[in-house]
Amino acid sequence: MLTILGFTMIATFLVLIMLKKMSPIAALVLIPALFCVFVGKGGKLGDYVIDGVTSLAPTAAMLMFAIVYFGVMIDVGLFDPIVRGILKFCKADPLRIVVGTAVLAAIVSLDGDGSTTFMITVSAMYPLYKRLKMSLVVMTGVAAMANGVMNTLPWGGPTARAATALKVSASDIFVPMIPALAVGMLAVLVLSYVLGRRERKRLGVLTLDDVLVEEPETETVLVGAGGDGNTRTRNGSSGSGTDADAELPDEDEGFQGLDPDRATLRPKLYWFNALLTVTLLTAMIMEWLPIPVLFLLGAALALTVNFPHMPDQKARLGAHAENVLNVSGMVFAAAVFTGVLQGTGMVDHMATWLVGNIPDGMGPHMAFVTGVLSIPLTYFMSNDGFYFGIVPVLAEAGNAHGVSTLEIARASLVGQPLHMSSPLVPAVYVLVGMAKVEFGDHTRFVVKWAALTSLVVLGAGILFGII
Repeated sequence: MLTILGFTMIATFLVLIMLKKMSPIAALVLIPALFCVFVGKGGKLGDYVIDGVTSLAPTAAMLMFAIVYFGVMIDVGLFDPIVRGILKFCKADPLRIVVGTAVLAAIVSLDGDGSTTFMITVSAMYPLYKRLKMSLVVMTGVAAMANGVMNTLPWGGPTARAATALKVSASDIFVPMIPALAVGMLAVLVLSYVLGRRERKRLGVLTLDDVLVEEPETETVLVGAGGDGNTRTRNGSSGSGTDADAELPDEDEGFQGLDPDRATLRPKLYWFNALLTVTLLTAMIMEWLPIPVLFLLGAALALTVNFPHMPDQKARLGAHAENVLNVSGMVFAAAVFTGVLQGTGMVDHMATWLVGNIPDGMGPHMAFVTGVLSIPLTYFMSNDGFYFGIVPVLAEAGNAHGVSTLEIARASLVGQPLHMSSPLVPAVYVLVGMAKVEFGDHTRFVVKWAALTSLVVLGAGILFGII
């Protein structure tokens, strides 16, 4: 009976959030609470939740302060020179532009928020794609895959969810996965090179000097994050497009990206912020301190140095409060789901059933099975559904065959390059909407390449003995 109720609870959760009948936070709380009563253990619900919240508090703290830290770094202009450098490197060569798109998306993905990554990347690169008549689905596909690989950062979501669901350390999951994820990122760059060569063959190669148009009066306006190679004339024509695409539609006015004149810029503190970020990432990889402590200290120091006045600090915290609340709220809500699933014994019964139905020859390879399953499952369901509903069952099944929980957790990250183009990911609608690409066109283009990238990560993980 517990097996049936467990699978029914997971199925109910998945259906309701996929049909958008409930928010993930509400579903994570109300559905397990209801099933806890059905199981006859409603009186112990409080104990399950308190135990879950206690164990998940470090993960919630890490996510909260990581979002604040990288949000502040974007506000103060840490990434602006990188964006401008990429645009200057790209010039008007389609190959460089596609590779630059992947690099830019990967760098900006350090903030752990897909929507922010896509807004900055599209804002910076869209004018070049538009003026050179490049394929916009190449831009959306490459950006989504790069963000998918980088989304596995401990504060990006999937790793935190896996750590939350399996009650293991996020750093223990992520740090050993770095070589496999580096290979995955390399695969994205190689694919970007191939796609860029295809675009170059189709369009030819230009330089920025070749495409600067002949308007006698020009007013330089920074488009995207930097003005290196993008000028707009007073009558609205572009200074970096071909003659056939010289007029910039009015709808492009919204693509401002990183405003070069925003009040939050701190150019005099650039090297301090760069050193602080490098030190923070190094400390995380070297495990000098727990990740939540590192980001708590980093966020406090970044706010204090860059915005010494209290009203300015409050404004920065307020600007990032929505992301912080959404993510940390999800983590604490998950305490109810995972607490009920484990406390009532449902996960144990489901794992026993699953183990009994896995061929004996596949049991010792549950990490590989998890990696393969993560590719389609994270596409057809949300990360919440996969990590809180499916991964714990796979982990229990793997444990029965001698496969460690950490191996299962790492294997569960494999499908993220494809997941970022899932129709269940809100950020992908920001991507295709800003790029003016039909979602169906994006899907048809990206699925095969993203699935291939996921398989590369899985193969690298097995080769390095990580999975």
